[in-house]
Amino acid sequence: MNFATWLGFALSAILIAVSPGSGAVLSMSHGLSYGVKKASATVMGLQLGLLLVLFIAGAGVGSLLLASELAFNIVKTVGALYLIWLGLSQWRARVDDGAGLDVTRQAALPSTGRRVLTGFLTNATNPKGIIFMVAVLPQFITQGQPVLPQLLILAVTMVAIDMTVMHGYALLASTMQGYFRDARAMRTQNRVFGGLLMAVGTALFFVKRGPA
Repeated sequence: MNFATWLGFALSAILIAVSPGSGAVLSMSHGLSYGVKKASATVMGLQLGLLLVLFIAGAGVGSLLLASELAFNIVKTVGALYLIWLGLSQWRARVDDGAGLDVTRQAALPSTGRRVLTGFLTNATNPKGIIFMVAVLPQFITQGQPVLPQLLILAVTMVAIDMTVMHGYALLASTMQGYFRDARAMRTQNRVFGGLLMAVGTALFFVKRGPA
């Protein structure tokens, strides 16, 4: 893999990372709710899911998923329902009227493992990620050279870019914590981000697989 090929992939990864999606919404939601430091666990989960999708596509399984309408629809439905469930859970999240911000956030804070798992499932069940990887990844694999080292280079590049961007989203959202100091504002926050996650999940039902 030469430098020009790597640079082209890096630019593509930047465009994909900054485009709004379920990962960006989740990062902003957790950044606003728990702060950027604790949202790092969520971002780490997103990267684990991203790596899984990348290596699935690299191994050719992604192509099989796109070739099989049944398999693709199963993945799509699971991903869509998961995001809708996640959004509904945030929409209905309990906020205690008499509690101060720090106490409420501490009580509502999921465990580190739960935050990692939420991030992982969000990316791992996203059919749009599979479509992107299957369609774009082969263009940056140099024929005649070992595939695994190239996949590792692309994986490190994509994770570094996506982790930076997702932390940026979380940091941007965390700067607004001062505006959410009462129960009413926190309910509004939960419903905005919950609604966005449900909207993204619903949109996944309309994602079409590529030509077999």
